[in-house]
Amino acid sequence: MTQRQQVTVDVHVILEQTGHILLCLRAGTGYADGLYCLPSGHLDEGETIVDCAIREAREEVGITIDPKHLQPATVLHHLSPEGRPRVGFFFVTHTWTGEPTNAEPSKCAKVDWVPADLLPDNTVPYTMAGVAHYLAGKTVGLHGW
Repeated sequence: MTQRQQVTVDVHVILEQTGHILLCLRAGTGYADGLYCLPSGHLDEGETIVDCAIREAREEVGITIDPKHLQPATVLHHLSPEGRPRVGFFFVTHTWTGEPTNAEPSKCAKVDWVPADLLPDNTVPYTMAGVAHYLAGKTVGLHGW
């Protein structure tokens, strides 16, 4: 009998304005420190992916997103270099309340607006793939398989 695959669900938020997106430089987390990523995190038990996106944006960059302004960007089925499968839901918004800032200095060295089509070399590959799929209009993709 085949065993069902267990996956981690990640939720990522693309904050976009004038062709730029907001990235967070990871620090002090023990995972991908020194690399940029989107505001993102794991889905909590009993939480919807929309609620997770709104929560992560609030916790990490101090903004409030109205769910009506959150649009699906892409979905990636990702296999980590360690062989662990994940499903990443990427959302995009151009509208929020508050000024994005580094709201988690113990986990993030800084936040930067960068050109959406020219991410820094030190960006998490999973993040790069999600943004590339979004920019290309691909609604679903694979990464790391």
